[in-house]
Amino acid sequence: MVFEMNRGVKRVRPSSSKRLLFAMITGAALLAASGCASIVPYPQVAADTSVSPTLAWQRVLQENVNDVGQINFAHLRDHPESLFQFLNTIGDYSPRSNPALFPDRDSQIAYSLNSYNALAMYNVIQFGIPVKLSGHEILKFFELRRFKIGTEYLTLYRYENEVIRPMGEERVHFALNCMARGCPRLPRVPFTSIDLNQQLEDQTRFFLNEERNVQVDDVHRKVAVSSILKFYTKDFLKKAPSLIAYINRYRKSPIPPDYEVGFILYDWTINRQP
Repeated sequence: MVFEMNRGVKRVRPSSSKRLLFAMITGAALLAASGCASIVPYPQVAADTSVSPTLAWQRVLQENVNDVGQINFAHLRDHPESLFQFLNTIGDYSPRSNPALFPDRDSQIAYSLNSYNALAMYNVIQFGIPVKLSGHEILKFFELRRFKIGTEYLTLYRYENEVIRPMGEERVHFALNCMARGCPRLPRVPFTSIDLNQQLEDQTRFFLNEERNVQVDDVHRKVAVSSILKFYTKDFLKKAPSLIAYINRYRKSPIPPDYEVGFILYDWTINRQP
């Protein structure tokens, strides 16, 4: 995840530990850019030509993700064939390496969402399915491990910030999933170019109406929102004059525009099934 200074909301001076984390992130990004990040190989599996990449990813989701978005990582670790098949297609081609296969923006975004989520899922398994990411583990997860995507080797951080965010679709932040509890709900179906707009609308509306992500305090005229709105404030303010204005586009119960905005601490606990 990228950490952004928020605009248009009350700023709080970072604690010394938070400033240290920012410094570590910057240093890790420089290491990744200089090629010091390790390459994570994909296990080779026999290609099943009867199963399309989208169907392989759909199998992963339906067999390992429940209705509330929790992932059965233990089952996936023991039965990884469909995930490995999908990962190998990610390594074979991408919108940047094979643009003719992705003729429009929606097909490019759908590929990016599915591939990012699959890579994050694989990354958790490679980490040994930890209970929670913390400190240096967060940096290693996002910035010190490179994955083959078409002809490029990218960390999750670079993939999100250099490839996905420049597409200009802010709703992807409610669809990209790093497999932590602070992330949006992971859907049990792949993103597709045909249904992408409706899928992103549904994901955004669901996220911004979950109490865990938007907590309104009418007594004190405050609202606490997911840190995702803090990390990517710049992207949301390109589409609305304030964070509250953006959130209200999707809320069943609008938030008064003069409420003070705060942020909910991000939960890095891995969102795994018991």
